[in-house]
Amino acid sequence: MDNHSPAIFVGDAPGLDFLNSVATPVDTPIDWLSDGEGLLRWLEQAELVPRETLVAMREQALPGELDKVADQARSLREWFRAFVLARKGKPLASDALSELEPLNRLLERDEGFGRIVADQRDESGEFAFRPMRKWRSPEALLLPIGETLGRFVCTEDFSDVKACEGHACTLLFVDHTRGHRRRWCSMAMCGNRAKQAAHRHRLKQS
Repeated sequence: MDNHSPAIFVGDAPGLDFLNSVATPVDTPIDWLSDGEGLLRWLEQAELVPRETLVAMREQALPGELDKVADQARSLREWFRAFVLARKGKPLASDALSELEPLNRLLERDEGFGRIVADQRDESGEFAFRPMRKWRSPEALLLPIGETLGRFVCTEDFSDVKACEGHACTLLFVDHTRGHRRRWCSMAMCGNRAKQAAHRHRLKQS
């Protein structure tokens, strides 16, 4: 499999889905952000950037420009992964704010604005206020990712952030289940593997 395969979204939080954009779902590691084209595909699957914006970026970017943005996205991902792994399983303390300064510097680049649009959910003539963004360069593709990470820090309880218990699995998730007993990234992947391994072990023991 390569980064053309559908990305994995099991984190139960977009911020963790970004960290899970590199994984080993079977035997071979896949990095969905390995190049500029992969970044565009992942952003579309994650629904973080409008499709028409991605098409325009693909058509207008200079040679190698999107690959450089993908490299920045990978660096951002691994920086945030270290932050999350160091703090998962316990409440986020106030002293973490200073370490989030790189993320705040990214968010400062945003040129967001609001627009009044027709509400497409009904035909009653109602209006809706929609957040918009100016996409001045390919580097602007990092902004919705930064916003997602910022919202994750501010809205999720780090006590509920867990790493999958599957052998060699690197996927992270927020445990929103009742009782907080979730152990696997998904039952279809690591959960079933663990059940099969336990069954083989019981057979061997008997």
